[in-house]
Amino acid sequence: MNDPACIFCKITKKEIPAEIVYEDENFLAFLDIKPESPGHAQVIPKEHFRYVWDVPNAGGFFEVVKKIARAQRKSFETDWILSKIIGDEIEHAHIWVYPGNPARGDKNNLKENAEKIRQVLSNL
Repeated sequence: MNDPACIFCKITKKEIPAEIVYEDENFLAFLDIKPESPGHAQVIPKEHFRYVWDVPNAGGFFEVVKKIARAQRKSFETDWILSKIIGDEIEHAHIWVYPGNPARGDKNNLKENAEKIRQVLSNL
């Protein structure tokens, strides 16, 4: 079930544009519009859950996070990938995944960064 007022639910329904880097039946990953570093992604369940701990398939959720992290390492030439689970800024379960420093690239070039990640994911 989705929340019609939730911005992340609107992204999953493609009502709001986003630089999507990964999508499957249950999860979506897209670039953050206020990135901490190049390739900063949000990984979310497509179904609306308030907290990460409420997602029934938490193992599948974290497997997607792992895929994104591995793609970021190659895309931005860094081994240091950070993640955060806070959940106060958007009331939809999400995990921040982003390269630490040094990470190669312009954090504000979302289109290019998304393409880099998608390209690596297609080869994993």
